Amino acid sequence: MTQNLNQLVIRNILNNEEYTRRVIPFIQPEYFEGVYAPLFKQIAKYMHKYNVLPTIDAFKVQLDETDSLSDEQFRHAQEVLPELFKGDESDLTWLLDTTEQWCQDRALFNAVMESITIIEGKHKDLSKNALPEVLQKALSVTFDTNVGHDYIDAATERYDFYHRTEERIAFDLDYFNKITKGGVPKKTLNIALAGTGVGKSLFMCHCAASNLTDNKNVLYITMEMAEERIAERIDANLLNIPIDQIENLSKNLFSEKVNEIKTKTNGKLIIKEYPTGAANVNHFRALLNELKLKKSFVPDVIYIDYLNICSSSRMKAMGGSINSYTYIKAIAEEMRGLAVEFDIPIFSATQTTRSGFSSSDPGLEDTSESFGLPATADFMFALVSSEELDQLGQIMVKQLKNRYNDLNNYKRFVVGVDRSKMRLVDADENQQNLVEDKPAFDKSDFGQGQEAEDDKFRDFKL
Repeated sequence: MTQNLNQLVIRNILNNEEYTRRVIPFIQPEYFEGVYAPLFKQIAKYMHKYNVLPTIDAFKVQLDETDSLSDEQFRHAQEVLPELFKGDESDLTWLLDTTEQWCQDRALFNAVMESITIIEGKHKDLSKNALPEVLQKALSVTFDTNVGHDYIDAATERYDFYHRTEERIAFDLDYFNKITKGGVPKKTLNIALAGTGVGKSLFMCHCAASNLTDNKNVLYITMEMAEERIAERIDANLLNIPIDQIENLSKNLFSEKVNEIKTKTNGKLIIKEYPTGAANVNHFRALLNELKLKKSFVPDVIYIDYLNICSSSRMKAMGGSINSYTYIKAIAEEMRGLAVEFDIPIFSATQTTRSGFSSSDPGLEDTSESFGLPATADFMFALVSSEELDQLGQIMVKQLKNRYNDLNNYKRFVVGVDRSKMRLVDADENQQNLVEDKPAFDKSDFGQGQEAEDDKFRDFKL
């Protein structure tokens, strides 16, 4: 079968110019077996020099002049050339799909063989640390033939794009749906900003629970708490039981309540723990591939708790010698790249600065460690708590950046919070009038000086 595919690819490269120009940038010589590898090298060399497909006579002359083939390979090449220069009537779409799959299979096979060499310590250049990169490179092989958007000719498609209903991950909170036009789209990075203990994990656990009951597949990655602790929070939310009372449930009653949830959703929730500061997007990418392979699980949304305690795949080796701005910005960019690669939205969170922690009206300038994070995020909002809000059982939400809607629509609003059950609920409409145009219960000097602070950051581009 492999031999037939070798012949199929080479034969069409030699006879079908449209096929050749579309596939040759993505094919590597090592994908071929036997004589077909050096033949491909010679074809690529000829096309690079003359920018046309070789004729059989021209190609024979080139083979005669090269010293890159062994005597056995040369004899084999002479035998197969007449067959290779025969035309092929195969459908182009089928050919492209088949060739792409063949490239992916060969790349993965080669990566596995190289990995074995690395594991055995026989690789002359690479150590075991290179294994994730080797495998990921193989898994990312794909034909990308899109040359871009033609503004004039693609006007109709663009109009249809403007009017299509975009698939979104909805909230179960009315104001969050209002400000996002029904939820967050795919390929986006969404960030909650809050101080320690305000509610970053609570927000993400609540949303994960809501997504699950909405028949979505949810992946929750934790680097701050154990898997069981995250599951405990989601239990409190979905079972409607205070978190400190869960352990008092009998085993039968607990199982009964969980089974009841199971009957109400087609979604699945996977919670995966990594050590603090040890995981980066390469680990997450490998996890996604493993979940798809072993559990047939493909998430609709990912929660990463939380961004600041991830590591950067690009800068892990320099982690101690680069500034925090560059490092955190790199992590955010890698996360958003992962969202685009897997066509899903990602939620994460970040800490406020010390000044932001005590402020009742935080801004983008209060993002801990990196002002570059807001530049990368698609949607960013602050969660604000105070004694007054705690007494009312509320958290204030302030929009900081919004690519989905006008930032000034419901710039501030409140949601109800039941911390014992790790739940958020819509607040009464009359409560929103208190916070829509001003900080909630702001008795600090920060609010009075906000105009000056906003002016200070007027050149920041969202």
